[in-house]
Amino acid sequence: MGVSVRDVIVAGAGPTGLMLAAELRLHGVDVLVLDKEPAPTKVVRALGLHVRSIEVMEQRGLLERFLALGKRYEVGGFFAGISKSWPERMDTAHGYVLGIVQTATERLLTEHAIELGAEIRRGCEVTGLRQDADGVTVELADGGELRSRYVVGCDGGRSKVRKLLGIGFPGEPSRRDTLLGEMALTASQDELTAVMTEVRKTQLWFGAMPLEEGLYRVIVPAAGVAEDRTVPPTFEEFKQQLWATAGTDFGVHSPRWLSRFGDATRQAERYRDGRVLLAGDAAHIHPPTGGQGLNLGIQDAFNLGWKLAAEVAGWAPEGLLDSYETERHPVAAAVLDNTRAQVLLMSTEPGPQSMRRLLAELMEFEEVNRYLIEKITAVSVHYDFGEGHELLGRRLRDVALKRGRLYELMHRGRGLLLDQTGRLSVAGWADRVDHVVDVSEELDVPAVLLRPDGHVAWAGEDQRELDAALPRWFGAAGS
Repeated sequence: MGVSVRDVIVAGAGPTGLMLAAELRLHGVDVLVLDKEPAPTKVVRALGLHVRSIEVMEQRGLLERFLALGKRYEVGGFFAGISKSWPERMDTAHGYVLGIVQTATERLLTEHAIELGAEIRRGCEVTGLRQDADGVTVELADGGELRSRYVVGCDGGRSKVRKLLGIGFPGEPSRRDTLLGEMALTASQDELTAVMTEVRKTQLWFGAMPLEEGLYRVIVPAAGVAEDRTVPPTFEEFKQQLWATAGTDFGVHSPRWLSRFGDATRQAERYRDGRVLLAGDAAHIHPPTGGQGLNLGIQDAFNLGWKLAAEVAGWAPEGLLDSYETERHPVAAAVLDNTRAQVLLMSTEPGPQSMRRLLAELMEFEEVNRYLIEKITAVSVHYDFGEGHELLGRRLRDVALKRGRLYELMHRGRGLLLDQTGRLSVAGWADRVDHVVDVSEELDVPAVLLRPDGHVAWAGEDQRELDAALPRWFGAAGS
């Protein structure tokens, strides 16, 4: 009996891998998610979803689940911690940040992927890869092997998949470590507030945020850069650094978990090697300034999922799968740049502090404030689709229609022609593209063709132009 061949194996059951698995399952792809850890992590590195990720969840009908476990915030301070109000007139129907811990996000995405039919195996570590013209053989730590047509490495910044492929990961190593953990403390709220107010005048990598169950999320600069980044800090090290930074350890006790992160900034030289691809932290790492990492990975998966599914199904036009790297590599590079700038602006040195004061003045201008926050929240992401309407390559916000809202029509992950004329047709592509005749006072173009990720692939009213755009993204017309 021959070895069973899966369509796609995803290495890593973090937010990126889980989102990708769900996107693949929307298109009927047989997907298996492998994770080396025996259980989901309890470490909370990310604390929320930015605007574009909120839109992604709404496009797949998941947002209500996330809202039930999170809290909406319209707060500034996301760019280098510079305290400014939330910008007005952002191009979105979801103008807020959703505070929700990473563990809850992973739980909801796990439920979503499983509901759609994804299989998740934990305690299953990938140790080797062999690919040929037909697929990839995945070697496991227990000596077993699995076979799939494609593999996607969503296995984090220390990605085994990336290393097995020999893909370079150039950038800058960590120059500064920060300790992070959840623990109880005995200091009063008044003492905590007074100390934090004083210390954060110069040291922005410091703080204690209250959580549930009487615990606090504590962050403090480390004494140096760890040689072995896989080893967590000791609780004694944590207390010593609190004393060194704040002159008190706040009576911390009963740590739930301890971790560290650095300010390394790296990006994979390429996102694809044959039948193996990279997404999320496996493809790029950067400091957590602005809270962009988890969001960037989810958005990678949202871009890749439908394209890889099209390749598996056999209808993908030439170059569609490669467009994943073409589109997402520049987006990650831009995030790396803005985090480098933010880290510099958060330095205690006189030069960066003067730059910080100048930028704070500039952010008093609404346009500057909105521009920077739209960078952080990925609202301004624009893929290069060539010449055409100003909407081309941009994602379309959740506009109101006469019969509901746009994102309600996108839950199945298919292409969508929103036709305000009633004269257009997607005949030949109806198995891949939904045709909706409806009108919106918020949309001043006769019709838009949206990819499954919500980016505008065409805008206009000419059927011949539409017929030329459809094959570029959705392959040859069917019968």
